[in-house]
Parts: sequence; C-alpha cells; structure tokens
Amino acid sequence: MTPAAAETKTSAAAERNKQPILQQLRLLLPPDAAVLEIASGTGQHVAHFAAALPASRWQPTDSNPDNLPLIQARIQGLSALQLAAPVLLDVHQADWGLQQQFDAVLAINLIHIAPWSATDALISGALRTLRPQGAGLLVLYGPFKREGVDTAPSNADFDRSLQQRNPAWGLRDLGTVTQRAVAHGLRLHSVQEMPANNLLVVFAA
Repeated sequence: MTPAAAETKTSAAAERNKQPILQQLRLLLPPDAAVLEIASGTGQHVAHFAAALPASRWQPTDSNPDNLPLIQARIQGLSALQLAAPVLLDVHQADWGLQQQFDAVLAINLIHIAPWSATDALISGALRTLRPQGAGLLVLYGPFKREGVDTAPSNADFDRSLQQRNPAWGLRDLGTVTQRAVAHGLRLHSVQEMPANNLLVVFAA
C-alpha cells in the first residue's frame, strides 16, 4: 500500500482528536519517551504524535492484520529510528512478544469497542510492558460513564449503538476501570476533560 492509498483510509474522529490528545501528551511525557500504542488503527495518531515529538520513539500495534500495511504506509517517510514497524498485538495474549519496555502505553478509543476482558488484559499487559522504575503511564482516551451514567446524551446514543453492534461492547464506567487498575497495582494519575465529551484517563505504575 502506497502513502497515497493510506490517505484514502482516514478516520474522521482521529483527525478531530489527534491535536487535543497531542497537547496532553506534551504535558505528560518526557521528550524522549518510548511509547507503545495499542490499536493504532489507521496510524493517524502515531504518525501525528511522532512527527510533533521528534525525540520520542513509538511502537504502533493492531490486532487486525489488515491494518498493519495501512499503518506502515502512513508512517513511511518518518524516521525508522523513531517509529518501529507496526506489529500484530492482541491485548488478550499472555505474552505481547515485545523486546523492550516503554515509558507509556497509549490506547485511544479501544476499551469501549472491545469486550470488558480487553480492559483487564490491557491493564495487566501494560504493567508487564512499562519500565520497572515506577514512572510509567497507561493513557486511555475515549468516552466513559461516570457512576454508571453517560456523561452526555451523545454518549448515551453512542453506547446504545455500540451494544446494538455487539452486546459485549459499550462505554465503560470510569470508577470500575479505576478499581480494576488499582487492583492490578496502578494508581489514578489524572483525568482530563477532552472535546466531544471524551476523557483522557492516566494511570501511573
């Protein structure tokens, strides 16, 4: 797949949210951070972040093998030292097969478009993957419920549409996700309100 072909497969949501997320990552990450992105999808986020943070290093991944050529095409032209080739990764795997550890694990719009087991697997996998010094971050972006309630009518509509597509999908409650993260040994670092009724939720190892 050529870069031109990659441009034809573009997520409108990723185009809207990539800059607001980048602004938060600038505040959260050291300039030379090594970051593992889970579910890179079209590759729009990882390409944008790597280009804007030239001292950082990124490992894109996706559970769908069809997305790997798309991601590779989109990151073509960026430094191979900064952006590793995308790899196939399903968070449910007991061993993610990665040879390095990371300063941050980033998952954008993942946990609501996956069964609940993916949230638990993501948290436990992140702990195995983050650097052992205790400064690593798990960064989640997307819509959440709070105390079981959707945070906006649009989120309620989105939640219903997700569950119609797959009953195992749906918006997760921030409190429940936090409880699971704490049970695994993480602590809640910060919750940032984002555009379009999304949250950026950060857990620290």
